[in-house]
Amino acid sequence: MSSEPEQAQWFAEHLQVHEPLLRAWLRSRFPTQCDVDNIVQEAFVRVWQLHEKTEIASPKALLFVTARNLALDFLRRQQIVTFEPITEINEVSVLRDTTDVAETVSKQQEFALLKQAIQDLPDRCRQVFTLRTVYGLSQRMIAERLGISENTVEKQIAKGLRRCTEFFARHGLP
Repeated sequence: MSSEPEQAQWFAEHLQVHEPLLRAWLRSRFPTQCDVDNIVQEAFVRVWQLHEKTEIASPKALLFVTARNLALDFLRRQQIVTFEPITEINEVSVLRDTTDVAETVSKQQEFALLKQAIQDLPDRCRQVFTLRTVYGLSQRMIAERLGISENTVEKQIAKGLRRCTEFFARHGLP
């Protein structure tokens, strides 16, 4: 293992020197869409950790590829729909929230359709979708609880959302 001054020198010569260019490149490729500070920091950390394990032929290239991949991951995660837990919703609370009879009936019907849409999902999809939308668990918590990957959780949530949207469209709801 290298001494601390040698490590600091390697970092300064091979990574830190590219920081302004990396920041400018990220801002030009992903304007206002990414947290550039966090992406740069995470890219530094990942390249540094790899440097500790093996020799890197082209640190600059690896730094930029790592930053690009982190930015793309960030954007993919941004596209995931944010769900608000609906644990407080039940038919009684729907009735209390409104005073207009027509609106109350409409909300009851929408709630019944929501329950039916979720019930019609495939077992695994329903389980993941319910844990996310009803109980508000994070994707990571769901993955750990069910022993599946976060990627699978993400796909099941998207599938559930798509099927519920299709279900509502078939029943005349937006």
